[in-house]
Amino acid sequence: MSSFDFYTAPVPTETWNVPMAGAARFTWEYDDGRDRLLGLYQKGKDKQWDAAKRIDWDLEVDPNNVAALPEQFNPLYGSDIWDRMPQKARDEFGRHQGAWLFSQFLHGEQGALNVSARIVQSVPDLDSKFYAATQTMDEARHVELYARFVHEKIGMYYPINQDLARLLAESLEDSRWDLPYLGMQVLIEGLALAAFGLYRDMSGNPLVKQILAYVMQDEARHVAFGRLALRDYYAELTDRERAEREEFVVEGCHLMRDRFKGREIFENLGMPVDRCMEYVEHSDMFTLYQSLLFSRIVPCVRDVGLWGERVQDAYRAMGVLDNAKADLEALMRQDEEIAEHADAERHERELAARKAEVAAAITLGNGGPVTP
Repeated sequence: MSSFDFYTAPVPTETWNVPMAGAARFTWEYDDGRDRLLGLYQKGKDKQWDAAKRIDWDLEVDPNNVAALPEQFNPLYGSDIWDRMPQKARDEFGRHQGAWLFSQFLHGEQGALNVSARIVQSVPDLDSKFYAATQTMDEARHVELYARFVHEKIGMYYPINQDLARLLAESLEDSRWDLPYLGMQVLIEGLALAAFGLYRDMSGNPLVKQILAYVMQDEARHVAFGRLALRDYYAELTDRERAEREEFVVEGCHLMRDRFKGREIFENLGMPVDRCMEYVEHSDMFTLYQSLLFSRIVPCVRDVGLWGERVQDAYRAMGVLDNAKADLEALMRQDEEIAEHADAERHERELAARKAEVAAAITLGNGGPVTP
């Protein structure tokens, strides 16, 4: 059965073709590059992992509450619409919400796969090409992982959110080599990293926490790559060139904010869309969610030097300007540590299972009963 059969709405069976502009840039300079970028490249090589082996796919998931979140996390919680919904309808809503969320994670990773491959072609520096090549492998692994999770654990796909599709297209269609960096490494990856972190920390499901911890370990390097590569370049821009990038940032942030409102769920289930969206936009949970979603983007935008009045005014209006004070380095170190802790726990479980098998074999060899 094709994955097209699992979509909530018909999607085109042909490929989505985004025309790309600009040159594929070669360099014949093979001497030393920037130490920090080469360090990221080495870490990218060292940290490769296999989604088929590192993830414990036998862990169960409730398709009606994929992330095992408390009811209060639901965006409609406390509304008259939610209060009137019978349990069966709430379960159906929960399944669609999980399918929609992880489908967007999946589509975003395929976007990152294509954009990182584009960066390998278009970036002029060899050290950046080296690192982007490792990121391309990371993104392929993430697509593999999320596709398997959605198919096996939820059994339902949602089409790509149009706000995400628009930003992907704009990042690829521009001929300037830095725009795929800015659109993907800073905006799309930065937002995804915050969303992954929110669900990693809130989820009560071990498989979901495991998947998000390992993906975030990779994504933290990707955002660091974008910061390092763009900071040097943007310091040399003219005022006009910098203003053009800031305009792109403002538009992209509005698209990314709207991406996680979930309008498609309400439309697909035949719910009163306008009323549902009003509840979502004014809920305490969405306000917190929006603020956390920009916890990685705002300090990164400031760090690369796109911090003009228009950008600051946009963040102030969105209520996320205080995120500029966040310590991005500390957040990324924490992402690394959480993934390493998850790895240690996995090794302990595997060791305990092997010890049990050995003990059972010894008991059997001595003619004793084996405890199942």
